[in-house]
Amino acid sequence: MNQRRLRRSVLLGTLGAAVLAPVGLAQAQAFPSKPITLIVPWPAGGSTDRHHRALAEIASKHLGQNIIVENKPGVGGTLGPGGMAMNAKPDGYTISQFPMGMLRVPHMQKVPWNPLTDFTYIIGTSGYTFGFTVRADSPYKTFKEYIEAARKDPGKLDYGSTGIGTSPHLLMEEVSANAGVKLNHIPFKGNADLMQALLGGHVMAQSDASGWDKFVDNGQMRLLVTFGEKRTKRWPQVPTAKDLGYNVVSTSPYGLVGPKGMDPAVVKVLHDAFKKALDDPKHAEVLAQLNQEIWYRNGEDYARWARETYVKDKRLIERLGLAMK
Repeated sequence: MNQRRLRRSVLLGTLGAAVLAPVGLAQAQAFPSKPITLIVPWPAGGSTDRHHRALAEIASKHLGQNIIVENKPGVGGTLGPGGMAMNAKPDGYTISQFPMGMLRVPHMQKVPWNPLTDFTYIIGTSGYTFGFTVRADSPYKTFKEYIEAARKDPGKLDYGSTGIGTSPHLLMEEVSANAGVKLNHIPFKGNADLMQALLGGHVMAQSDASGWDKFVDNGQMRLLVTFGEKRTKRWPQVPTAKDLGYNVVSTSPYGLVGPKGMDPAVVKVLHDAFKKALDDPKHAEVLAQLNQEIWYRNGEDYARWARETYVKDKRLIERLGLAMK
């Protein structure tokens, strides 16, 4: 009787193992086994899009799978990552750029996601060079002339940015507050449509990341000021806002995130592939074109930076009178 029971147990165990084997094999299958979607929450053609397409192309070689860039602009760069957080599976096959607006917009309006708890931080990658440009035929030859004109005609001089709560918007709010002038802000979905609006004469000026580089270099736009700690190597003749006494410095670091609850092993695979891409000479060439620098943070350090920045930027937004009532 005992031998019969033993044989039955062995048989059932063998059958159970056979049934469970496909599940176990599937779970153990190496990541990634299919293409990965990288959400860029800005229109195609802008500086963020250019950077991530280059980064994705290099990282895909290390992952052994294609990385498909999907542009999802809107709501100051928060529509794409916010939608991912609410809808995508935390399996590593959908990731997104995480712009600083994600840490600011929640202070200004209600959002259905939490920037600190609804995301898995993967890697910090870079930051922007921001600048303020006008068309080449603009009457404003310097930033001082633009500000003086705004002082004489409050609220009549306009400028475009990549959306409410984005760094290009907030840094200009800081400048106008420090200068004691009132400007008319016009938000756009992203770099590409903003640049076309400026070139078409639909807006007088733009505050934006360096997607305007080629238009400045070919003489279609005039760069009046940049917002880094020091002058750029590419346009050393252009003063910084700090040089002009406005005491505004902004680089707006960003990186890559996924939905909350990702497997740490999958996060490591993604981190390692994108870290190799960051260190690739071809990536360095793209950053040089955009006048950007590497801002590397591992996932843990990136999450810590986000928590600290979320608190710090709340004070900035309250000071500028933009906080949600």
